[in-house]
Amino acid sequence: MNIRVNGETQVLEEGAVTVARLLDIQKVESPDMVSVQRNGDFVERANFGSTLLAENDEIEFLYFMGGGACKCQGDSLLSWN
Repeated sequence: MNIRVNGETQVLEEGAVTVARLLDIQKVESPDMVSVQRNGDFVERANFGSTLLAENDEIEFLYFMGGGACKCQGDSLLSWN
């Protein structure tokens, strides 16, 4: 199955893949802190385990961060306060 994850084409060899399984496949850090959009609509966290992906779905993993400041050099994050 072909899908797009954060703008990149991914080929999933498994049959039925849920949002929860995709988070595992993609080795998403802190999946409890991630919001997921499927084809532009937010998926309720309670439905991650039952929402099946389909051919050509567009998935976005969104990480919301509050406050703080970063020390950056070019495009590299050196530290986060």
